Amino acid sequence: MHHTSRLEISAAAYRQNITFIRSLIGPKPTISAVVKGNAYGHGIAQLVPIAEKSGVNHFSTFSSDEAREVLASSSGKAEVMIMGMLHLEEIPDLIRLGIQFYVFDLERLEAAIQAAKAVGIQAQIHIEVETGFHRTGFDWEERQRVLELLRKNAPFLELKGLCTHFAGAESAQNHPRIRQQILRFGDFADFFRENGLTFERSHAACSAATLLFPETQLDLVRIGIAGYGFWPTRETFQMMKSRLSPDNPNPLRRLLTWKTQIMSFKKIGQGDFVGYGKGFEAPEEMSLAIIPVGYSHGYGRNLSNIGKVLISGAFCPVVGIVNMNAIAVDVSHLADPKQGDEVILIGNQGDNEITVGSFAETSDLINYEMLTRLPSQIPRLIVD
Repeated sequence: MHHTSRLEISAAAYRQNITFIRSLIGPKPTISAVVKGNAYGHGIAQLVPIAEKSGVNHFSTFSSDEAREVLASSSGKAEVMIMGMLHLEEIPDLIRLGIQFYVFDLERLEAAIQAAKAVGIQAQIHIEVETGFHRTGFDWEERQRVLELLRKNAPFLELKGLCTHFAGAESAQNHPRIRQQILRFGDFADFFRENGLTFERSHAACSAATLLFPETQLDLVRIGIAGYGFWPTRETFQMMKSRLSPDNPNPLRRLLTWKTQIMSFKKIGQGDFVGYGKGFEAPEEMSLAIIPVGYSHGYGRNLSNIGKVLISGAFCPVVGIVNMNAIAVDVSHLADPKQGDEVILIGNQGDNEITVGSFAETSDLINYEMLTRLPSQIPRLIVD
C-alpha cells in the first residue's frame, strides 16, 4: 500500500542518545524509555525494538493500552510501567500480564489489593507521592494510611517503586520549586524506610531532571524527549552547555525524518489567488508544486504562508492555506523539479535542515505537541 508520506526512524541516532545519557548517569540507574503519546510520535511498535537493541528493557507508558502495545512489540524481556490511566476492572488482567502500574490514590490501592487476592498473583505497584506537582500522588497526610495498607497486605503486593514527578525541571524559573520537591520526596522516602518499608526502586527524574539535577537520578530515570534526540527546552541546552564536550557540543541526535513527494505542478499568474479564499495573492508569475500532505496528516493549518519544505536541497515556502490533504509550495527558484521528487517536511536534504524545533516554533507548538500530533496512520520505517 502506498501512502502520501512516511516517517523514517533512525536506530543509530537512538543508540547514540542512550550512550550519551548513560555517560551522564553512570552504570547504576535503570533507563526507562518513556513511550507515551505513541513514543512521542515515533511509534511504539518501532521504538520498542530499537530500544531493546540499545540495551533498554524498561518502558514507561501513560495508559494501559500503550502498555499492552509495548508488550506486543517487545522481544519478551521488557518491564512495562503504567504511569497514568487504567480502568480498575482491568487490574486483574494487568497483574496476570506482569504489567506494573502507579498507585496514587486509595481507591486504586484497594482495587490492586483485591485484584491480587482474587488472581493469586502479587500486584506490581509503584507508590506515587505528591511533592508539589499537584496532579497525582498520595498527599503527606495520607502517608500513615498508605503505610498501614501496604504492611497489612504485603503478601499481595510487590513494591516495585516509590516515585514522584517534578513540575517543570526544564525551566530555571521552576528550580526553587523542584528543590522543594526533592526535599519532600526525601521526607516520604525517610518515612517509609524508618517504618520498615522498602521499595525495589526510587525514581523521580524525567529527561530534564536527569540532565540538570544529578541527585535525582536515584535507581531509575524516565527518559522521554531526550531519548528521541531533543533537549527538553532550549533553556535546558543552555544550562547543559558547560558540561558538554567541545568535540561534541550537541550530542543528542533526532530520530525522525518526515518525507513525502511532489504530486503535481501548477503555473499561476500575477494577481492569482492560491487555494481557498484570498490567503495568498501571487506578486508575479510563479511555479507551484502541490504536496500531498495537509492538516489531517499533522501539517498544521497555522503553517499557512509560513511553513517551508526542502526540495532539491532548497527551502520552498508554503503559499496559501494549508488544506486538509495538501499544500502548495513555491518552486519558482528551482531549476528542474519533477513529479515524484523527494520533499522533506522535517529533516535534512543537502546542506539544509528543517528541524522539529524550527517546525514547532513556526507553528507555535512545543516539540512535544508537534511530535505527538503526527497521526499513527503515517507509516514509520526503521532505518540505521
